[in-house]
Amino acid sequence: MSADKSERNYETIILEHRDDADWLTLNRPAALNAMNRAMIDELSDYFTALYRNHSVRVVVLKAAGRAFCAGLDLSDIDGVEGSVQQAYQLQTDIRDIMKAMRRCPQPIISQLHGAVCGGGFTMALASDIRIAADNCKMNAAFIKIGLTGCDMGASYFLPRLVGTSVASELILTGRFIDAERALRVNLVSDVVAKGELEKIAQIFVDEMLLTAPMGLRLSKDGLNIAIDAPSLDAAMALEDRQQILVGQTRDHLEAVTAFFEKRPPVYQDK
Repeated sequence: MSADKSERNYETIILEHRDDADWLTLNRPAALNAMNRAMIDELSDYFTALYRNHSVRVVVLKAAGRAFCAGLDLSDIDGVEGSVQQAYQLQTDIRDIMKAMRRCPQPIISQLHGAVCGGGFTMALASDIRIAADNCKMNAAFIKIGLTGCDMGASYFLPRLVGTSVASELILTGRFIDAERALRVNLVSDVVAKGELEKIAQIFVDEMLLTAPMGLRLSKDGLNIAIDAPSLDAAMALEDRQQILVGQTRDHLEAVTAFFEKRPPVYQDK
């Protein structure tokens, strides 16, 4: 397994590229990885740049220390107590991280442990697959500090993941949901011991890297569009076009040939 460090020098996140996958670590453990201005800017820079970076096929999002992310660092950020304009700029800067996570073509796998709160919770929701450690506790914390519970996309993501009733419970109360219940309501895909998170994430990464690059990118794209499709016909029309498009690639032919020759395919993203 090859590994190399990204050329970008980040202060609050660590980026490691291994075998076509990026492993991104939130790295403010002393602050429970709460988001300060530097982290907001760096996460925005990273996820926005992914849109045209096909050398990265999968992203694993994880965190150092004893928590995934405690939300916004209210003690270390400008705009929280500033003018309406400053507060709105801060709001949209964080919001745009979630939008960039959904817009980028790479599947995002989140390894969740400890506190997953506020903006950290919505980063988890904006991921494609969530794996939780057994000590994980998540909440939409916004309503606990005198704001609405609908923030950073929570009102969009949660009902689609867990249904309106559970989403309403979490958003209207700010109460925590633990890992076991999160698994029962389909908020996460698996619950494991914290030491097993990376092993399980690696299994997902390995399986995704066995797929054709364009097929994987368009699969995320198709899911993003189909979740809001107005009808079955609309969703299937998109699927038809995607299948015919990918079916014309050399990678599709390589996959079929490899299947009959009983060998792993060698993709070139062509």
